Amino acid sequence: MSRENGNITESLPLLKDRHEQIKIPSKSLLFAVWAACIGGTFQYGYNISVVNAPTKAVQSFINETWMERYNAGISEQMLTLLWSTIVSIFTIGGFVGSSVGGTLAIKCGRKGALLINNVFAILAALLMGVSRPVGLYELLIVGRFLTGVNAGISLCVQPLYLGEIAPRALRGAMAMGTSIFITGGIFTGQVVGLNELLGGDWAILLSTTCIPAVVQLLVLPWFPESPRYLLIDKGDERACDEALKQLHGADKYHGEKADIEKERLDAVGVKPKKPWELFSDRSLRRQLVTIILINIFQQLNGINAIYFYADYVFTEAGIPAARIPYVTLGTGACECMTALTCGMLIESLGRRALIIGGYSLMAFWCTCFTLTLTFQKASPWVPYLSVICVFAFILSFGLGPGGVTNILAAELFTQAGRPAAYMIGGSVNWLSFFLIGMAFPFIVSGLKQYCFLVFLVICVMVATYIFLVVPETKNKTFLEIHAEFQSMGKKRRNKVDGTDGPSQTLLSTSL
Repeated sequence: MSRENGNITESLPLLKDRHEQIKIPSKSLLFAVWAACIGGTFQYGYNISVVNAPTKAVQSFINETWMERYNAGISEQMLTLLWSTIVSIFTIGGFVGSSVGGTLAIKCGRKGALLINNVFAILAALLMGVSRPVGLYELLIVGRFLTGVNAGISLCVQPLYLGEIAPRALRGAMAMGTSIFITGGIFTGQVVGLNELLGGDWAILLSTTCIPAVVQLLVLPWFPESPRYLLIDKGDERACDEALKQLHGADKYHGEKADIEKERLDAVGVKPKKPWELFSDRSLRRQLVTIILINIFQQLNGINAIYFYADYVFTEAGIPAARIPYVTLGTGACECMTALTCGMLIESLGRRALIIGGYSLMAFWCTCFTLTLTFQKASPWVPYLSVICVFAFILSFGLGPGGVTNILAAELFTQAGRPAAYMIGGSVNWLSFFLIGMAFPFIVSGLKQYCFLVFLVICVMVATYIFLVVPETKNKTFLEIHAEFQSMGKKRRNKVDGTDGPSQTLLSTSL
């Protein structure tokens, strides 16, 4: 009996630790995530989708303005060029924003950078809103560029902020806020763009991007700066303690404080790295290559091609034109639901399982989609199988790659290298975004229904790379993840040198 009581007593701390790990986060932490995301990556998703609805109306406005200026109708080629510029300049702005986002996060703090970033969204909304009354379609180009800058900074700084305020055991779930709000923004933009709502008034529709910015300016100041930034970068221990108490509770922040303190001691005398310094640091090469590749693959796997050219995809699939806006709306809803599902699964299944599984399923659905498009005229019901494949592809993306990619960027680097890593990852992400936007029409024209075989190859490549190179990061400190990458690199070098043997392993273990 005493032995049983002893076992029960000894197990109580373990049960208590497990209870603390799975405990629902505080309301303050959840609201801080919401406040950061609503004016952050929500804007990115919103501005991707909201521009699709007013395509014809904006083109008519450009044609009318051209006629008033030059007393002649605009050529089809020039109209296409101007509209393509309005759409694609968003990605150029995103590249600029991601290039300065890390520097802004270092100089102004994570929260400060997010607040400053709203200026770009408000100014963009103003310019696009007045473009029709003043008869200047050029303001649409400038406005879209500024929305891109806003989105680029958001994608760089917001995941940084979420990854640094979340407790270790919930870091993946909290960081999924980035993906959830991107998909929420896409879905909201699709809904608001319907003709029954604001789809008939494109100037007001495009200027609504100021609403999330104003909301964030009102709400985010009530929440603290990143505790890691306060202690490691600014050396303000008192502010760090206050931030941790507000986010995690006055009696539950000590474990997180200990992790931050260890990282601070490890970073003593180390200044935040510049992007070019990451390229020259051999100890971070594996992490850097991983961030670059997964950001490239996230844009080149076909998901943005589906959103940018949804009308084309569903028209080829045989969907009637009147139903296309509602089918497109369903794609946004699907991705939003899978992002929520990924947020619930990520701490139990881990990062590797979700991202590898997601890309593997995407490769499978690319194959199915190619087959259904090839034989879509064989039977009246085959085109609807193509639509199912599109939805399944989006579900697979949202289940893993859509959310896990941004989380890995935060977890693979310590405090000194994290902002620069986001700048590099964000820059290649936006460049890839621009590339797929420009190249996809030519891919479709040249390959026809076989265009998604290109994305199949890409999905298989990234799944293989993650399986072979990237370790699981679930519930590990940033220092533990860094040490694991260092260990993997050392083992590889030892194998190349022929010095990795049983005796070497035993010796290192004993030491």
